[in-house]
Amino acid sequence: MTISMRRGALSAAVLATALTITSCGSGGTPAPSTGQSAAASAPEPVTITVNTFGGGTNFGYKEPIEKWNASHTDIKIKEAHLSDQFEQQYWPQMIQYLQSGNGAGDVIGIDEGGMGLAKAHPEWWADLGEQGLTSRQGDFPAWKWENGVAADGKLFGLGTDIGGMSLCYRKDLFKKAGLPTERDKVSALWPTWDDFLKVGQQFQAKAKGSKFTDGTNTLYNVVLVQEAAKNGNVTYFDKDNNLIVDKNPAVKNAFDFAQKLTTQGLTAKLRNFTDEWSAGMQKDTFATLGCPSWMLGVVSGNAGDANKGKWDVAAVPGGGGNWGGSWVAVPKQTKHPKEAAMVADYLTSAETEASIFTTAGNMPSNSKAQADPAVQGAKNPYFDDAPIGEIFAKSAASLQPVFLGVKHAQVKNAIESVVQGMDDGSVSLDKAWQQLIDDAVKAAG
Repeated sequence: MTISMRRGALSAAVLATALTITSCGSGGTPAPSTGQSAAASAPEPVTITVNTFGGGTNFGYKEPIEKWNASHTDIKIKEAHLSDQFEQQYWPQMIQYLQSGNGAGDVIGIDEGGMGLAKAHPEWWADLGEQGLTSRQGDFPAWKWENGVAADGKLFGLGTDIGGMSLCYRKDLFKKAGLPTERDKVSALWPTWDDFLKVGQQFQAKAKGSKFTDGTNTLYNVVLVQEAAKNGNVTYFDKDNNLIVDKNPAVKNAFDFAQKLTTQGLTAKLRNFTDEWSAGMQKDTFATLGCPSWMLGVVSGNAGDANKGKWDVAAVPGGGGNWGGSWVAVPKQTKHPKEAAMVADYLTSAETEASIFTTAGNMPSNSKAQADPAVQGAKNPYFDDAPIGEIFAKSAASLQPVFLGVKHAQVKNAIESVVQGMDDGSVSLDKAWQQLIDDAVKAAG
């Protein structure tokens, strides 16, 4: 699931210096001694809690937070990973916190699926413009910036990462099935999704004990965003927030593909972001899954060091696509809006986002980070030095955003439950499409 140094008013470093000077007395001279030691009179640091979600390396914040905490005495950052599952657990709980005015923390991560609802509730958010962060607008693509602006025009969120698209695959399992293992040759196997299914059948015939893909949901989402690009860049809602699940060919085409995966016996029947799915990455359970850039950190974090070099990254059938990406926002309920804004600013800086891409794989939404040579030329050692800069960074500027409605997260969860149920047998194949529509209508309210 799954960040810029330029400051709106002052950079974090400048602010830290200013705070230090202020604490010493006006004019930068030490305040008169009161007879107390500096240690005894020093105020306790402000702790800013950052709530996040997602599997594996999550938002990739471990190293940036360690770097911040090592160089700041006045403000400390604490990350709280609340859940792997955004739609099912994290976002419903966060909505309750935001509605009640308590419990949301100081900075929160929000997946793209929650941003429609977040934008519609400006009363939930602190105004980042009051902290000078409207000057950050030039750091992001227009669509990424605009999604962080609430219905009343208030800036409340800054972009972390974007999607991009690839497929992750297990080289050792491909070798076992007699298939090519080099990423260029693997990419050439499946220019289309029909070709992908054919490769899956070849794999399944020889690789006993493993399944070709994880389940229906990750590939359903990849196909969905590709088809959305052909149908007005919409999925479950039109741009007037009308539910169009039964009318949008993108949804039906993605559903039909997921059903083919099921009927051809190509899946391990695992729902993404469950414990069983995460464990499957460590074993020989499945050989492929849909991988937007942020998924690389999910795979490496879940599969662990024992599988380093076994996973690799190939091109996705049918071209690209943009699935996922997140924002960080500051809830109005925080007791430290200034410090929380500084942390949100830091986490979305060009330097921070670039470093996260090279360590965790989350593709920066910060345009300056995207242009960084370290990002453009990045390789991921976990995935056998896959050239992730070439795969993701060079296409980032041309990614097309998909419109997501106010109730997108709720509808997405309902639909994916049906798609998964079709795969594991809890939903009959002949009734699945109608149930998908009915459950989407209920979820949309």
